[in-house]
Amino acid sequence: MKRAFWFTLGIILVGIAYAGIFLPGIPWSTPTVGAAYCFAKSSPKFHKWLYSHHLFGPFLTNWEEKKVFPKSSPKFHKWLYSHHLFGPFLTNWEEKKVFPTRMKYAMLAVMASSLLILWLSTGNINAIIGSGIFMTLAAIWGWRYPGSVEEHDRRVAEGKRVAWLK
Repeated sequence: MKRAFWFTLGIILVGIAYAGIFLPGIPWSTPTVGAAYCFAKSSPKFHKWLYSHHLFGPFLTNWEEKKVFPKSSPKFHKWLYSHHLFGPFLTNWEEKKVFPTRMKYAMLAVMASSLLILWLSTGNINAIIGSGIFMTLAAIWGWRYPGSVEEHDRRVAEGKRVAWLK
């Protein structure tokens, strides 16, 4: 009974880890470690499969040896950036904190359409004001970063801060 529980939990955690690869905001690293633990208690076959997996294996090996989550797993991130919806956005974030201008405009368009849908569906002015304030703060956060690598390099060359609200 215990083995079935750990195996089922391991399968669920692998599913969450896969979802975390493609969906921003859902973690993939913690569920991967949890799945390895569950499979170690329930199924040596799946435990071996997880450690030999081309995406999760190198991460788990590093976790087992050093007990830390690496800041960067180059092979995994290279794959992730080439397959992820926001790949071009994410590739410059780690090194230069560049938030591309086209993504800023997309963010504003999504926020505006969300407020419109909220207004049309509920008509609740308090919800619209609260959401609008939160969205304004998120937009300020996004717009403080440079919109291109060239803008980042210019700010650094002029001795200015890269993000103007730090």
